[in-house]
Amino acid sequence: MRRVVVTGLGVVSPIGLDRPSFEEGLFAGRCGIGPLGLVPTDRLAIRLAGEARGFVPARHFDERRLGLLDRVSQFAVVAAREAVAASGLAFDEALGSRTATILGTGVGGIGTLDDSYRKLYGEGAARLHPFTIPRLMVSAPVSHVSMEFGLTGPAFTAASACASAAHAIALAFQMVRGGAAEVAVTGGAEAGLTVGALKGWEAMRIVSPDGCRPFCRTRNGMVLGEGAAVLVLETLERAEARGAAILAEVAGAGMSADARDITCPDMEGAARAMRGALTDAGLDAESVGYVNAHGTGTAANDATEARAIHAVFRDHARHLTVSATKSMTGHALGAAGALEAAATVLALHRRTVPPTVGVVEPDPACGLDIVPGEARPAPALRAALSNSFAFGGLNAVLAFRRV
Repeated sequence: MRRVVVTGLGVVSPIGLDRPSFEEGLFAGRCGIGPLGLVPTDRLAIRLAGEARGFVPARHFDERRLGLLDRVSQFAVVAAREAVAASGLAFDEALGSRTATILGTGVGGIGTLDDSYRKLYGEGAARLHPFTIPRLMVSAPVSHVSMEFGLTGPAFTAASACASAAHAIALAFQMVRGGAAEVAVTGGAEAGLTVGALKGWEAMRIVSPDGCRPFCRTRNGMVLGEGAAVLVLETLERAEARGAAILAEVAGAGMSADARDITCPDMEGAARAMRGALTDAGLDAESVGYVNAHGTGTAANDATEARAIHAVFRDHARHLTVSATKSMTGHALGAAGALEAAATVLALHRRTVPPTVGVVEPDPACGLDIVPGEARPAPALRAALSNSFAFGGLNAVLAFRRV
C-alpha cells in the first residue's frame, strides 16, 4: 500500500473565503454564524446561518460561465483552484488521465431547484432556464472541477447527506493508495441556504434559534452553514520527489452504516467507523491526540457521539482533545466533512487544536475535553480523527497524521 499525503488545500467558508483566512479564523475561534442574509426571512423561523459572507461570484467567473454554475459549483471550483495552485501540480494530458476527481455534496444545486420551483409554481412561468438541469444535478460540482483542470481520470460524486465529503475523501484516498489514481482532487461543497430547504429544516425542529454550542450543557440544536473545501492527494513518494510542501498524511478511513433509523444516531455505528479508521491507519487509540467531532449541537447527536468516543478510546478518552468546528462554521451538510478534514489537517500541521466556541458550560454527561473558547497548543499531536455521521446512519471517519 502506498502512503498518501495532502499537498494542496482550498477553502470557501463562513470563517474565511480562502485557506489563509479560514486558518486564521479557525485558530482565533472566530464564529462565522450570524443573521441570515442570503434569502428573505419573512416566511422563516430560522434567522441564523453560517454564510460565506463576502463571496462575490463575479470576482471568480465571467458572466457567460456563471450562467452554468449554481452557487454550489462556484464554491467547488474556487476551492479547487486554490488547492491545485497550492499543490504546485500542473495537469498535462498524462497526469490528468491519472487523476481522480471525487467530491461530496448532499443536495447539489438546490439553489437552482428552489428558484426554478418559485418561478414555475409561484410566478406561473411557462419556461425555465435552459441550463436548469445541468446546474441543479448533484454531479455538477465535480463535473466543473474536472473540466477546470482537464482531469480525465475517474470522476464522480459521493452523496451520503452529512457524510458526503468524508466518503468522497475516503474513496479518493483509497484510489491513490491502491494505485487506481496517481493524484486525487477531492472534498465537498454545499450551498443549501434556500427558503425551501430552510423550511424543511424548520419542520424537523432541530435548528437552534440562538447559536451552535456542541457538547454544551445548554445546547439546543444545529445551525446550518455552507461552503467548500478541496484537498489534493498524492503519494508520499511522488510529493517528496518533486519537493512538494506536505500538510499531513491521510492514514486511513473507516465507514459503516447504522442500519437502524433514518434520523436517530446510533453509538455502535459511529464507534465501528472510528475503529475502522484506526485499524485501516494502523493506529492504536492511545496515539490519537485529537478528534474533530461531528458535533452538531443537537442533544441526541452530541450525547451519542460522546458515548461512541468513550467506547472506542476507553481510558484514553480522558486525555483526548475533542472540538467541534461546526460551532464556528455551522453545519455545511455535504461539505461538512471536507471543512472538518481541512481543520484536522491544519491542526496537525500547526500542532494546535481549534476550539469549540460559544460553550456556556461543557456538558458533564459527555465527559470530554472539548477545548472551549480558545485554541490550544498541542506540541505532541501526531494523529487525529475527523468524524462525519449522517442521517440514514451513514458514517465516515478519516484518520490523519503528521509526516
